[in-house]
Parts: sequence; C-alpha cells; structure tokens
Amino acid sequence: MKSDETRLAFSHPSERAKATAPDGPLDRISLSDHEREVEIGAFQAERGTTQRVRFNVVVEVRSEADPDADDVDRILSYDTIVEAIDGELAAERVNLLETLAARIAERVLIHPLAARCFVRIEKLDRGPFALGVEIVRSAPEKPKLQLADKMPHPLIVFLSNAAMARADLGAVLDLLDSSGAPVILCVGPSDLPRPKAAHALPQRRIDLLAIEQNAWVLAACDDRCVVVDSRTELDWAMKQGQISVWAPSKLVLDAVDGPGVQATRGEGLALWLAESFEAERLILLGGDVPQGAALPVETWPAEALPQL
Repeated sequence: MKSDETRLAFSHPSERAKATAPDGPLDRISLSDHEREVEIGAFQAERGTTQRVRFNVVVEVRSEADPDADDVDRILSYDTIVEAIDGELAAERVNLLETLAARIAERVLIHPLAARCFVRIEKLDRGPFALGVEIVRSAPEKPKLQLADKMPHPLIVFLSNAAMARADLGAVLDLLDSSGAPVILCVGPSDLPRPKAAHALPQRRIDLLAIEQNAWVLAACDDRCVVVDSRTELDWAMKQGQISVWAPSKLVLDAVDGPGVQATRGEGLALWLAESFEAERLILLGGDVPQGAALPVETWPAEALPQL
C-alpha cells in the first residue's frame, strides 16, 4: 500500500486521477509540461525577476465524448485550461504555488462539464531539481465566478458584396480593428445564382452554404480574416483579439431559439449573432437595416470610409 501511495505521489496527475476516480466512467483531458516565465515566490530574491514554472493539469469531465458528434462546442476545450492559467498569471502576483494552483483549479471548475481538477505546478530554477505542489479540487455546487461576465462584447460588422469588393478593404479592417473591441465579420450570399430546392428546409441549408462560400471569399482578401463556425472558436478568437469571419450554418441550425425567417439574409443573421453575443453594436457596410434591433445599429456607406 505504501509503495502504491509513493508511486502515485510522484506520478503524473493523471495517474492520481485514475487511482482516486469515483464510481462510474469519467473522461479526462490534460495539459502536460506547459512552461511559463513567471514572477512568483515569497522570498526577496524571487521579486522583480521571473523563473520557469511548469504546469501539469488534468480535468475529469462529467460527459463522455460522442463518437457520432465531432463537435468542439459539446466538450470541455483544452483552451479552458490554458485560459485559466493565463487568467491567473495576469490577475496579480502571488507568493505561493499553492495559491496559484487553487485559483487555476477554481477557474477550470467553473465549466459546467468539469467534475474534478488536478493541478501540479513546479518551479524549475530554484536548484538542480523541481520544487512543486499538487492539489485536487472538486466542482462546487455554486461556482464563485461567472464566465459570461468575463466575455468581451464584440463588434459585429455586416459587409455587403460591394463593401467586400472595395480596393481599400484593408484600411476598413484597420479602422474596425482599432475600435478596441473584438471584431466578427458577417456576409450575405454572393450575387451568383443559387440552386433552388422544392422544400424550405433544403433551401435554408443551400442559402446558409452560399453565405459560407462568400465568407471564404472574404477570408481570401486579407490574412487577418479567419473563418470560424463554432461558439468555442468565436469565444477564443474574441479573447485573442482575432478578426473572425462567421460561417453561420452550425450555430443557426443548432440553436434552440434561432433566427427563423431571417436565416437566409446576411443582415438578419448578423443582428441575431450580435444579440446572441451581447455585442457592443452592429455596423452595416451596405445592405438593409434589419427590423427590431435591441442594440445600437450603425449604417456605413459601402463605398466610403467613415470614422469610428
């Protein structure tokens, strides 16, 4: 028994998670050997300088991956772990590895799928060895933090085909990027003819795919424009300050309360996305103003470059 306890004490946190798992199967995701330069420590010699710190994190999740649903929005993403580490390192300087580990675990366990979190943190520059701590925490019944409060409010921008064809599109993107808010670009279908289906549901998919084709056309105009289709990707892009071009099919078709009859028009979809993401505002570069907007809507001429 003692030998097993000693082995587990020095094994990767995943081994400890397996050995102490509760009844019933649990999936696990892990981050291994993630090194960062961190200013941390209670000693005076550790102040005003950074040292290498290594993170190993294992998270037990409540649901199993579905082999028939290869969908990033239905899992706990690895980004959840990395963002928890980044968030705590950026929040404030701490003296103790124990404090940092507990705060990282608390952030991870906000996620509704997270059941337990194992965190091992080691200092690598305090001698010819690694000094570290390892903790395990279980998800609280009532999380202390709310992820929604941490999400930025994006700028949703609809570009008509005339706006997409502008010679100074790069300058338009520069202007939007300078706003300080994450930018999500939306488009409508191209002006090319689309196939016509005999029923509404197939036609809806055809129309959404036509919009996605046009999204890829926009992405080809500027390397900063990255096409994304999932909520997880959009959340990540907003946090990274990346300009996204929204491919709408996935979110529209998966939504319980979707955009309904507006699903074939880019302007209506842009408004639905803006309201779903609690956007700062919606900007239309050309196109028609959708009705019933519950947030600020600005109209810019498709051919001119206004000021934010």
